Amino acid sequence: MKSILFAAMLAMAAAGCRQPTYAEDDKSRIHVGIVFDIGGRDDHSFNAAAWEGVKRAARDMPIVLRDVEPGDPTSLEPAMRALAERNYDLIIGVGFSQTPLIEAVAKDYPNISFAVVDGFSQVPNVASLIFKEHEGSFLVGMIAAETTKTGTVGFIGGMDIPLIHKFAVGYEEGAKTVNPNVNVIQNYIGVTDSAWNDPVKGKELARTQIDKGADVIFSAAGNSGLGAFDAVEQYGKDAGGRAKKFVIGVDSNQNWVKPGFVLTSMVKRVDNAVYRIVQDRVNNKPVGGVHVYGLENEGIGYALDEYNKDLITDKTIRSVDEAKRRIIAGEIKVTNAMEK
Repeated sequence: MKSILFAAMLAMAAAGCRQPTYAEDDKSRIHVGIVFDIGGRDDHSFNAAAWEGVKRAARDMPIVLRDVEPGDPTSLEPAMRALAERNYDLIIGVGFSQTPLIEAVAKDYPNISFAVVDGFSQVPNVASLIFKEHEGSFLVGMIAAETTKTGTVGFIGGMDIPLIHKFAVGYEEGAKTVNPNVNVIQNYIGVTDSAWNDPVKGKELARTQIDKGADVIFSAAGNSGLGAFDAVEQYGKDAGGRAKKFVIGVDSNQNWVKPGFVLTSMVKRVDNAVYRIVQDRVNNKPVGGVHVYGLENEGIGYALDEYNKDLITDKTIRSVDEAKRRIIAGEIKVTNAMEK
């Protein structure tokens, strides 16, 4: 067992594990570890949002923070076990695929708190951080349908799984609310974890959708989605300086990635969710159970800032904000594909 843990610790170091904010043996502080999926902390999307959350927590709270980029799926569980063996107080896994691994480790270390982003667990010491992605996707689907000139919009998902179907179904429902005849093209990168880290395939799919008429593409594909950003940029801008094709970002606010080409971003406030679960642990509150984030508590939304304020009309913003109000009030029911 000792040799396995030693090997795991070496793997953590090789994976780019950053030094803790304070000395690791400082017992006066809560020790927090975060394990990213294979997209890594700098994917400008899902993992990056989680990283922002724990970094903010480290600035605001008395914690020791260590982050781990395992690099491949087989290193995830050893990394978690190494943190648990070091008696970390809270261990966070980023991504639904980490759920069974976190559960296995959590059962072996019942006195340690765990959290998984996007995963659902009934293990008492595991917090499930769940989001209403379908509702935010509905809103950006409306924006896409209000903006398209061709009547065709696209969706690129990472893994072809129910979680990403939540994005796709909500997006299509929002678009068809604006125009029942809008054509929505859907494609997925793949069916394994590598689907999150293949921007070449993302670009290829985006170009294929554009060839079929799509002029707005919503990409919910992690690091793979950055390929769609490159694809729309290649089509340039018209004589008036407006992009000919647009991409919609996901999870983090990605409007800045390709200014002028990003119509908006479906913002999933993973940063806030992670921050709050660290805060709960620092305050000695129970962190287990299901924590849900949606439009009603600003866990989901769409991004409007200096990079895209001239791309979306005031009329569209009013329509989308009214839809947001009606969703929160229960007047509009957006399909949750994971509940089908």
